[in-house]
Amino acid sequence: MNDNTAGAAGEVITAAQARRTAGHMDIGNIVAMILPVPFAMLWFGLSILVYALHRHHPNPKVGHYTQWAAYRFYGVIGALVPVATFFPGSSLKLWLGTWAVSAAIIIPTSIWALIKIRRDSWEDTIVPPAAHANEESSHG
Repeated sequence: MNDNTAGAAGEVITAAQARRTAGHMDIGNIVAMILPVPFAMLWFGLSILVYALHRHHPNPKVGHYTQWAAYRFYGVIGALVPVATFFPGSSLKLWLGTWAVSAAIIIPTSIWALIKIRRDSWEDTIVPPAAHANEESSHG
């Protein structure tokens, strides 16, 4: 398909672009578990944006991998709320133990997901021109 045909049919998202996008959430999860605590809190907020942008990607595989990365991250982090509620004072040992358990769950599963993403077969995705552009021109 040449560039003129692609422009008339819509935008083309290459297989390589889709594969990279599918791994964003897992990469963020790994970095959040490796870096100090402030980044994990920052990633919690940023991951919501990444999830919102990637979950309904034109290539459904991107949404699938993003959703499962979110399940893992939010499941582990969400479990910390009721567990950490019962930590006495500022028990550093309990927080470090909790971080270690969280990292032991998230890091290997995210690495495995990145391997699966890499091994999956990816194809270019053609995004049709926006339907609402036609609606706007008919109303104007």
